[in-house]
Amino acid sequence: MKRRFVLPLLSTLVLGTTAHAGMIDDAIKSGVLRVCTPGDYKPFSFALGGDRYEGLDIDLVQSLAATLPARVVFVKTSWSTLMADFGAGKCDLAVGGISVTLERQKRASFSKAYMVNGKTPLVRCADVKRYQSVADIDKPGVRVIANPGGSNERFARATFKHAQLTIHSENLTIFDTLLAGKADVFVTEAAEAIVQQRQRPGLCAVNPDKPLQYSEDAFLLPRGDVTSKEYVDQWLHLLRASGDYRKLAERWLH
Repeated sequence: MKRRFVLPLLSTLVLGTTAHAGMIDDAIKSGVLRVCTPGDYKPFSFALGGDRYEGLDIDLVQSLAATLPARVVFVKTSWSTLMADFGAGKCDLAVGGISVTLERQKRASFSKAYMVNGKTPLVRCADVKRYQSVADIDKPGVRVIANPGGSNERFARATFKHAQLTIHSENLTIFDTLLAGKADVFVTEAAEAIVQQRQRPGLCAVNPDKPLQYSEDAFLLPRGDVTSKEYVDQWLHLLRASGDYRKLAERWLH
């Protein structure tokens, strides 16, 4: 009698795990991949107006969608609302220079990291020698600025106890604030610091090859969706092995 029920039970379990494989299968079926992105973080994702975005992560997610194939529909979010929007099911995955953190890992999953990054001070070029370390920055009278809701704010609040910290509501105008002398230091990922250094004469990244804190960037994925994570990770592996990732990264980072 026991043997009679083992096979049906196993069949039920197998069918139960394969009937709905997750985000990737949904995108294949619908032909649409919904992607949350803040769109204010060069070189990863930058809003151009309407539903148009550009950046490394934008090119990467378009490459991923083309393999399904599916059409990418971007969903505007912010760093403050990213996890809430993602948890509410407003999008299938999220991109835009998202740092891998344990706090985010509690509520979602990540692809394999596509970039090693790290917190790097961005300052006026005349002040580079003044702000070489956390100790140099974390002093009374030093005006630190940070954008809200993401890992930059968390790093600043956890690290700078003596400096004057201001949370600036608009990420894109932080750089003008630095240039205007209304703030002294903005600590962000090395990739953004390098890009802003190139685009805004007068601003310099401080030792971007030796960041203040190690971090990685990855795609934000649905928690527990093992099949979709395996697909995204394999796509990324093949993109790297073929050299296509390097070409995309060079376009935006150099």
